[in-house]
Amino acid sequence: MKSKVDELHNLFNKKKRFKFPFEHQENLIPKNGVYILFEKGEKFKDFDRIVRIGSHTGESQLIPRLKQHFLLENKNRSIFRKNIGRCILKKDNNSYINNWELDTTSRTDKEKNLWKLDIEFEKKLEKEISEIIQKNFSFCVIEVNEKTRRLNYEKKLISTFGSSNQLIPSENWLGYHSPKEKIFKSGLWQVNNLNGIKFTENEYEEFKKII
Repeated sequence: MKSKVDELHNLFNKKKRFKFPFEHQENLIPKNGVYILFEKGEKFKDFDRIVRIGSHTGESQLIPRLKQHFLLENKNRSIFRKNIGRCILKKDNNSYINNWELDTTSRTDKEKNLWKLDIEFEKKLEKEISEIIQKNFSFCVIEVNEKTRRLNYEKKLISTFGSSNQLIPSENWLGYHSPKEKIFKSGLWQVNNLNGIKFTENEYEEFKKII
């Protein structure tokens, strides 16, 4: 009997795949759903390996959320971008990694942290992050319109893959340089919900029907 990790890789690999630039295909991307990221060079058996699962909270905000990862050069709006930046800085033994953690989203944070940042350096780093994401990542989408169900599926998918110990990255995977142990141990570009509540069998069968 196949494991859920095997079965889901098979199902997700069969879905329509989107790559950057995907603006001309926006009419094919659901407005609400769960997205599954794949990364060039990362394999799970005969499949492209799943490296991240994500979703969104706002109504009809899936495409804007994807653009925050692929296009918007602001790591404070995308933890995915922030994690890739962490890896680049750690790989280069760059001491700026501590400044990279600082947020300037709110007015209070901006007043507290902006003076500590090298804005020109961050712009260059953000462009490098964009290049990595745009060249190496693709995604498929599972349409789920109801917010509670969507977020529930996201968490349980993350837990399914995060707790499996089956996702072995390639030897050159950038995530190995992450300062976040959960990333380089799980093989996923995320740290939350890796060992959360799993699918019940009824939920899993329902989710497969949606796929």
